[in-house]
Amino acid sequence: MTHEEYADRCEELFAVGGFAQVRKVAEAGLDELGRDPVLCRWLGLAHAAEDEDDHDAEAEKAYEAGLAQSPDDLGLLVSYLELCLRADGWTYPGRSGRAVVLKERIAVLAPAGSPAAARVEDALGWAGRGYWQDVRERTAAVRAERVALTSHSADVAEALERGGQVPAHPEDLRAAEVAVALELLAGRWRAPLRLLVLHRVAAYVATFVLVLVTNKVLVLSGTVSYTVWGWLWYVPLLLADGKLKMARRVARERVIAAIEARHATTDAPTG
Repeated sequence: MTHEEYADRCEELFAVGGFAQVRKVAEAGLDELGRDPVLCRWLGLAHAAEDEDDHDAEAEKAYEAGLAQSPDDLGLLVSYLELCLRADGWTYPGRSGRAVVLKERIAVLAPAGSPAAARVEDALGWAGRGYWQDVRERTAAVRAERVALTSHSADVAEALERGGQVPAHPEDLRAAEVAVALELLAGRWRAPLRLLVLHRVAAYVATFVLVLVTNKVLVLSGTVSYTVWGWLWYVPLLLADGKLKMARRVARERVIAAIEARHATTDAPTG
């Protein structure tokens, strides 16, 4: 395969969260084509995306290998800088300290006000911010995940109202998420969960009221002076949301497998 084909495969697998698969493709490309800055960057990004110490160390190795071959590659420099800015200064002082050198090098290659500098700022995103800014970003990430789950729930509810879903392309992640959710919610015994998904907002409101009323009644009855038993009303909702989250994970795995199958078909010899 060519350099561009390897890079394209890395990009599409990375987009659907197939980080292990990106590493496999990038390593195969590096073995075939030799040290390449773009593939080194994809390898590093796929390690860094795991957000684990061992993977961060491997990401650093990949970036350094690429920079040894192409020291002025902005993509590698920015990705390496983001990794260094994210590093804990107490645990990894060397990695954290390298951020200063990388910033200086990037400033030379992408001076302030240049289009390259704007791309650098966009690429860095949250990196290098203070503690409270990081806390706010993490809160925003949790909020974004909730929004995504709500959107997914709405898609599933719409499909349930239609009584099913038209088969979609196997690499369509959003459609795959809905299809898997319908599978996980199928069956007579899961009818209550389907009802909760169909009326998710109303179910949450009704459950909140039931929690307050149940706890109040138990306290006023003299049975207990304080209780959290009312919160058990949330169990069915948590089960329904758990099915939706599982559907998203399984769908991602299926889409990654479909992409890999297409790649394998492309690689298969013809004739």
